[in-house]
Amino acid sequence: MRGMGNMQGMMKKMQKMQKEMAKAQEELEVTLFEGTAGGGVVKVTVAGNKMVQSVVLDEDVVDPEDIEMLQDLILTATNEALKKVETQTAETMGKYTSGMNIPGLM
Repeated sequence: MRGMGNMQGMMKKMQKMQKEMAKAQEELEVTLFEGTAGGGVVKVTVAGNKMVQSVVLDEDVVDPEDIEMLQDLILTATNEALKKVETQTAETMGKYTSGMNIPGLM
Protein backbone atom coordinates (compact mmCIF):
# COMPACT_ATOMS: atom_id res chain seq x y z
CA MET A 1 0.00 0.00 0.00
CA ARG A 2 2.99 2.28 0.32
CA GLY A 3 3.05 2.68 -3.45
CA MET A 4 -0.45 4.20 -3.39
CA GLY A 5 0.72 6.96 -1.04
CA ASN A 6 3.58 7.80 -3.38
CA MET A 7 1.19 7.83 -6.33
CA GLN A 8 -1.20 10.20 -4.55
CA GLY A 9 1.67 12.49 -3.63
CA MET A 10 2.90 12.48 -7.21
CA MET A 11 -0.60 13.27 -8.50
CA LYS A 12 -0.90 16.22 -6.10
CA LYS A 13 2.46 17.55 -7.26
CA MET A 14 1.40 17.21 -10.89
CA GLN A 15 -1.87 19.03 -10.24
CA LYS A 16 -0.01 21.85 -8.50
CA MET A 17 2.47 22.07 -11.36
CA GLN A 18 -0.39 22.11 -13.87
CA LYS A 19 -2.01 25.06 -12.05
CA GLU A 20 1.30 26.91 -11.93
CA MET A 21 1.87 26.32 -15.64
CA ALA A 22 -1.62 27.60 -16.48
CA LYS A 23 -1.02 30.75 -14.42
CA ALA A 24 2.37 31.31 -16.07
CA GLN A 25 0.79 30.87 -19.51
CA GLU A 26 -1.94 33.40 -18.69
CA GLU A 27 0.67 35.89 -17.53
CA LEU A 28 2.72 35.37 -20.69
CA GLU A 29 -0.31 35.93 -22.91
CA VAL A 30 -0.81 39.47 -21.62
CA THR A 31 2.88 40.40 -21.44
CA LEU A 32 3.90 42.87 -24.16
CA PHE A 33 7.05 42.47 -26.25
CA GLU A 34 8.48 45.18 -28.49
CA GLY A 35 10.45 44.79 -31.68
CA THR A 36 12.16 47.67 -33.45
CA ALA A 37 13.80 48.26 -36.79
CA GLY A 38 15.63 51.04 -38.56
CA GLY A 39 17.18 52.35 -35.38
CA GLY A 40 13.79 52.62 -33.70
CA VAL A 41 11.85 54.34 -36.48
CA VAL A 42 9.51 51.33 -36.60
CA LYS A 43 8.17 49.77 -33.39
CA VAL A 44 5.87 46.78 -33.22
CA THR A 45 4.32 45.60 -29.97
CA VAL A 46 3.13 42.01 -29.71
CA ALA A 47 1.38 40.35 -26.78
CA GLY A 48 2.50 36.96 -25.53
CA ASN A 49 -0.50 35.43 -27.30
CA LYS A 50 1.22 36.54 -30.55
CA MET A 51 -1.39 39.16 -31.39
CA VAL A 52 0.06 42.42 -32.72
CA GLN A 53 -1.01 45.21 -30.37
CA SER A 54 0.46 48.23 -32.13
CA VAL A 55 2.63 49.43 -34.97
CA VAL A 56 4.29 52.82 -34.55
CA LEU A 57 6.06 54.50 -37.45
CA ASP A 58 8.25 57.58 -37.26
CA GLU A 59 6.82 59.91 -39.89
CA ASP A 60 10.29 60.35 -41.40
CA VAL A 61 10.33 56.69 -42.46
CA VAL A 62 7.19 57.04 -44.60
CA ASP A 63 8.44 57.61 -48.12
CA PRO A 64 5.85 56.99 -50.85
CA GLU A 65 8.73 56.38 -53.25
CA ASP A 66 10.13 53.52 -51.15
CA ILE A 67 7.23 51.48 -49.76
CA GLU A 68 9.33 48.29 -49.90
CA MET A 69 11.76 49.64 -47.31
CA LEU A 70 8.87 50.44 -44.96
CA GLN A 71 7.43 46.97 -45.47
CA ASP A 72 10.81 45.41 -44.69
CA LEU A 73 11.18 47.49 -41.52
CA ILE A 74 7.70 46.50 -40.31
CA LEU A 75 8.43 42.85 -41.06
CA THR A 76 11.76 42.99 -39.25
CA ALA A 77 10.28 44.67 -36.16
CA THR A 78 7.37 42.21 -36.05
CA ASN A 79 9.64 39.20 -36.33
CA GLU A 80 11.91 40.56 -33.59
CA ALA A 81 8.94 40.98 -31.24
CA LEU A 82 7.64 37.48 -32.04
CA LYS A 83 11.09 36.01 -31.42
CA LYS A 84 11.08 37.65 -27.98
CA VAL A 85 7.69 36.04 -27.28
CA GLU A 86 9.02 32.62 -28.29
CA THR A 87 12.19 33.00 -26.21
CA GLN A 88 10.30 34.10 -23.09
CA THR A 89 7.68 31.37 -23.52
CA ALA A 90 10.33 28.68 -23.86
CA GLU A 91 12.22 30.01 -20.85
CA THR A 92 9.12 30.30 -18.65
CA MET A 93 7.49 27.02 -19.60
CA GLY A 94 10.86 25.24 -19.61
CA LYS A 95 10.97 25.65 -15.85
CA TYR A 96 8.03 23.27 -15.65
CA THR A 97 8.81 20.91 -18.49
CA SER A 98 12.55 20.34 -18.14
CA GLY A 99 13.25 16.65 -18.09
CA MET A 100 9.80 15.73 -19.36
CA ASN A 101 9.13 14.57 -22.87
CA ILE A 102 5.49 15.50 -23.43
CA PRO A 103 4.58 15.65 -27.14
CA GLY A 104 2.64 18.73 -28.19
CA LEU A 105 3.21 20.63 -24.95
CA MET A 106 5.25 23.42 -26.51
